[in-house]
Amino acid sequence: MRFWDSSAIVPLIVNEPRSGVLRYLIRQDEQMIVWWGTLLECFSALARREKDGLLRAPDVVRAREQIEGLVEGWTEIISGEDLRQSAERAIFLHPLRAADSLQLAAALVWVRHQPHHHEFVCLDHSLRDAARAEGFHVIPESL
Repeated sequence: MRFWDSSAIVPLIVNEPRSGVLRYLIRQDEQMIVWWGTLLECFSALARREKDGLLRAPDVVRAREQIEGLVEGWTEIISGEDLRQSAERAIFLHPLRAADSLQLAAALVWVRHQPHHHEFVCLDHSLRDAARAEGFHVIPESL
């Protein structure tokens, strides 16, 4: 099992430069651990691409359906006191925005704050750095 940030989930559905390596990773291990807000973050990314003219409306509909298919198989880390406290700590320890601190906190809650030997799949540079600093093995290895 791996923790998946939304930055790595969208390229599973929408062709981007790192899509191939991410699709390889999901074929290796289909069990995804995600934060409760990941679906909304994925939909937000699709909406931005549509507004920027990178995706057409029918492509967005198909992408949403594919992401909703992933939801059926993933495990969500839901909000709670431990997650909130971990996110607060992450905000002051790492240069992260609120949603990214929640992503990192969810991963830490998943591993009971013992991140060593656990994988964190992410394409966002700041979040990758923070996850690595916390002790996660961040993949893909390089961007």
